[in-house]
Amino acid sequence: MELEPRATLIAAILVLFLGRYLNQKIKVFRDYNIPEPVTGGLLASLIVGLLYWLMGLEISFDMANRDMLLIVFFTTIGLSSRIDVLRQGGRSLVILLVLAVCYLFIQNLAGIGIASLVGKPPALGLLTGSVSLSGGHGTAIAWAHTLTREYGVAYAMEIGLACATFGLIFGGIIGGPIARFLIWKNKLTPESEGDLTVGFRYREHEIINVDSILRSLLVIAIAIGLGIQLNDLFEAWGLMLPDFVACLFAGIILTNTVPRLLPKIEWPTGTHSLALISDVSLGLFLSMSLMSLQLWMLADLAGPMLLLLLVQVVLIFLFTVFVVFRVLGANYEAAVICSGYSGLALGATPTAIANMTAVTKSLGPAPRAFVVVPLVGAFFIDLANAMIINLLLYWFG
Repeated sequence: MELEPRATLIAAILVLFLGRYLNQKIKVFRDYNIPEPVTGGLLASLIVGLLYWLMGLEISFDMANRDMLLIVFFTTIGLSSRIDVLRQGGRSLVILLVLAVCYLFIQNLAGIGIASLVGKPPALGLLTGSVSLSGGHGTAIAWAHTLTREYGVAYAMEIGLACATFGLIFGGIIGGPIARFLIWKNKLTPESEGDLTVGFRYREHEIINVDSILRSLLVIAIAIGLGIQLNDLFEAWGLMLPDFVACLFAGIILTNTVPRLLPKIEWPTGTHSLALISDVSLGLFLSMSLMSLQLWMLADLAGPMLLLLLVQVVLIFLFTVFVVFRVLGANYEAAVICSGYSGLALGATPTAIANMTAVTKSLGPAPRAFVVVPLVGAFFIDLANAMIINLLLYWFG
């Protein structure tokens, strides 16, 4: 049974309400900053999985609206990124990028090592490493045929998608607890009392009116149009980028030029209206992504592959807590970045943002984190991952 786009959107909204309700009622979800879409989405996917296992009913969703929600969300991130914050985050961006590239090697070498220990080909270790975890579903699909055809990995597509699903789930679960542990242990507090980059505290009574929402929607639409044009230009130069990355850049360009050139214009950067749109688009995107997970694919994972994935979860926890946090300065911003990076290294960039949003809505803003993590996850890491996968296949394949 397939739900068409309108029904899928209705289901996603209900799932988001469900997650919010559960987080309000269950203290441990609040204490460990589990994102609301993750809470509701996982329960929904579990229900869908039970229908499949018990009744043989496979429910699928039409995701026609999901990609646009992702583009809108990253556009709002760009529009929230002031140049002074970008300048301050430059050092953190370079450090996190270097650490992330190093971790791609660690992630893959761990996978290759365990695969060899259980008598599996090294390429399977790559598949359960950065191909499906740091790379996500898209990278797993892109590499599956090559790994099957040229390196003899049977059922590479199914294994890759199952591992990516596993990573998406655990990437959304461990980020909040990692940040909570680091913040509690080191008695950290936000460096400033500025506005939240994504979302807002629902108990506060901000004034959001029709005019402010319309101004935000207008600027978002203009930024998306500019981003699509930029992407066409990049493609002409031979540089292939996802649309949401180009729209993120377009938002950064507009928000750091237009207010300076036309200071009398009421620009939406820093407003609660823009934060609301960002929060809603991210929540619905993640709700759609998680409620549509086919959990029965995880049941097909054999023991060795499950062992590989559990080792990857332990590795990312140790790496973020003992390396990333300390190298980035061991401050509140570093703890928030760790919550995002753990979601990124196991799942996907939106999962990383959801982790950081849950932490900052609870404890306070971390503006540089919302620039550094998306730029590393949405652009640089994909390029590095492709080169490292090819290099390791050459060495071990």
